[in-house]
Amino acid sequence: MPQWFEIADTSALDSPSLLIYKERVQHNIAQMIALAGSPERLFVHVKTNKMPAVVQMMVAKGITSFKCATIAEAEMTAANGGRQIVIAHQLVGPKRQRLLQLTEKFPDTVFYSLVDNFPTAQELAQIFSAAGKTACTLLDINNGMNRSGHLPDNEAVELYRQINRTAGICCEGIHAYDGHIRDADFQTRKEKIDSVFLSVEEIIRRLEQTGEKVPILIAGGTPAYTAHRLREDVYCSPGTCVLWDWGYGDTLTEQPFQYAALVLTRIISKPAPGLLSVDMGHKAIAAENPMDRRIRFLNLSDYELISQSEEHGVVRVADWEKWKVGDVLYGVPYHVCPTVNLYDEAYCIENGQMTAVWEITARRRRLSI
Repeated sequence: MPQWFEIADTSALDSPSLLIYKERVQHNIAQMIALAGSPERLFVHVKTNKMPAVVQMMVAKGITSFKCATIAEAEMTAANGGRQIVIAHQLVGPKRQRLLQLTEKFPDTVFYSLVDNFPTAQELAQIFSAAGKTACTLLDINNGMNRSGHLPDNEAVELYRQINRTAGICCEGIHAYDGHIRDADFQTRKEKIDSVFLSVEEIIRRLEQTGEKVPILIAGGTPAYTAHRLREDVYCSPGTCVLWDWGYGDTLTEQPFQYAALVLTRIISKPAPGLLSVDMGHKAIAAENPMDRRIRFLNLSDYELISQSEEHGVVRVADWEKWKVGDVLYGVPYHVCPTVNLYDEAYCIENGQMTAVWEITARRRRLSI
């Protein structure tokens, strides 16, 4: 009986390559919606998949709100059915003009960017006001990650109000990302998430006291998803769970997702007893983590990835005699998001067969805008 990941005929599949298992993506989308209670509660982050085909699968299940990291991701998502799109960055430089162009190209989609200070908001307002438009934004709150956002204090309340008194821009809600909280024990993780979220709730309370509305509140990512989904007034923005990976799979054990993206690599040499060389170097798998946290081979046991260069990976194995040059290995990325970003396309796998080639459109920094 073949393993779930095994492909009946790999002769036409180049290596290294990215494999996307369609049935497992469908499972993950269904589980994501089930956890949220409805597709309307989700702003799914597309930075993980970057693929029109995957976005179309989510839209077909009723998900029309998304989060993105780049203008290119936002353009790809809008072109494939996204109707509310948060660009989870404070846009500076030419990106502000590109945002305006996005709103003009996709008038049926609402685009939000993040702001955390008034001078930047004012510059964005000037660009949109000159075009007779209003920039939609969310106030980015720093509730502990210290990566972006305004501290949750009285100045944040006044900033929200000041933006809404400025022509050419509006603030329609709050964005708070707590991706720094990743404890393996769910109860510990939830307690920490709940604790830092108190400051966000206090900001909303103060805003409502001044008469301001906060129609959109987006909190967390994949690690915090199972905590924030319990808050009825919060939109959740998981992303990695659509494809899943080894890093989150081992840590977020309460989340019911399946590996849906693998890297296929081939043995290209047996340079010395006990050593296999594969065509999986830095350019084939995310390499930001130590060597022991890059890939987990599913059809190899008792092994160690001992080195990588740009196009090669060297693996020490116990059963060296078993393997021959040309054999295929299947591996789960430790971090799937930057791994996907290394490929122009992926093979779609259904029922053990390659059925399509999916373009990873939004790995590019610029599409048409």
